[in-house]
Amino acid sequence: MQARVLTWNLWWQFGPWRERQGAILSVLQDEAPDIVFLQEVWAQEGGLDQAQWLADELNMNVVRTEGPWYDNGVSLGNAILSRWPIVSWQVHRLPDVTGAPSYRRAIVAQVETPFGRLWTVCTHLDHAFDGSATRVAQCEALCGIVDQLRVDPQVEMPVVLAGDFNAVPDSDEIRMMTGRREPAIDGLVFTDLWEVAGEDAGLTWRRDNPYIEDSAWPNRRLDYVFVSWPRPRPLGNPLRTWLAGVESVAGVYPSDHAAVVADIQMVVD
Repeated sequence: MQARVLTWNLWWQFGPWRERQGAILSVLQDEAPDIVFLQEVWAQEGGLDQAQWLADELNMNVVRTEGPWYDNGVSLGNAILSRWPIVSWQVHRLPDVTGAPSYRRAIVAQVETPFGRLWTVCTHLDHAFDGSATRVAQCEALCGIVDQLRVDPQVEMPVVLAGDFNAVPDSDEIRMMTGRREPAIDGLVFTDLWEVAGEDAGLTWRRDNPYIEDSAWPNRRLDYVFVSWPRPRPLGNPLRTWLAGVESVAGVYPSDHAAVVADIQMVVD
């Protein structure tokens, strides 16, 4: 038995944002994920909440971070949507080594799946090209959060961590997550599901997307679905991984990022 998860940066209220909402919803309806990890979701003060609207349209449960709020009365945040009940949730602020106030957060939700309770974490890391040191610190904080969620990783459900990490696979921060350098927490690394089951480079920040045609550094894989290790085999292993939201919908590209979708093994044979 399996669960389908999807992570997607929705590009806040940039570009033709009103027109993009229908395209975003269409992609999510087509992919039919069980759990959705969203970044750059917005809410209008006293008005529409994008994550709640999507959850209502998809008949899903939702939790989201609150803010930050901007002068125009619109917030920016992360959200987790689930087809199954969300039994608890929490929000953690992530560090910024430059000393600047950090609005980067991780939202954690425990989901009551048909296979047992599953911890999920959605995040969005620092975006600066030269921000690797901050992203390393943020990944260290994420590892600490995940470690606190685990009791006996040899027998329990793994943690699913997903989002826009703004880092390529060979960066210091991602290599730390995947065990290619010293881990932040002894006995905790992550499977990068695209690396295991993806069929190509998995570029989520793509030159063929018209919203980023003038980007200084396109054609990168920045968005990830990770599953914690150790875990009972084959629990948490990817059965299939692919991209969504790559093409236009009724002439509108839904976001500047592609979504990453994965079918994950959820029971031990």
